[in-house]
Amino acid sequence: MSLSTVVLACGRHVELREVRMSSTYGGFLEGYPCGPVNDMVIRRLLLSAEDAFGADTPVHLVPPAVDRPERTAGGFGPVEVLPPVACVGAFRSSAVTAGHDPVAYRSVLAVVWFQSTTDVPSGDAADPGLRGIAWAALARDEEI
Repeated sequence: MSLSTVVLACGRHVELREVRMSSTYGGFLEGYPCGPVNDMVIRRLLLSAEDAFGADTPVHLVPPAVDRPERTAGGFGPVEVLPPVACVGAFRSSAVTAGHDPVAYRSVLAVVWFQSTTDVPSGDAADPGLRGIAWAALARDEEI
């Protein structure tokens, strides 16, 4: 059973099978949101996706929107704030390889993205970055 179905910009329907949401800066003790901190947050999420869904499942990062408020830059550069909700999800769709039996194969992709709410993405109302995934180029077929 899927949590929701997202309609990609290309028209492909992909099922969200699992999603993990967390506060983007949860546990952030010192400093301020900036490029180096954001890189660490993203690296942590990519590693968690690899751990959660296996080495055989490709992982894709939807480039996050970054807010650059006019605040005084610190020692690590300007303030750069990612959206407040970090998401790691497992998606599944029909096979991408021509000739694969549509009953025996599905394509899979783990995705890391950021959003402003805790709403589960659904339909064609999902974030444009999420809907813009180049599924055929990124996903991998697996036999079910």
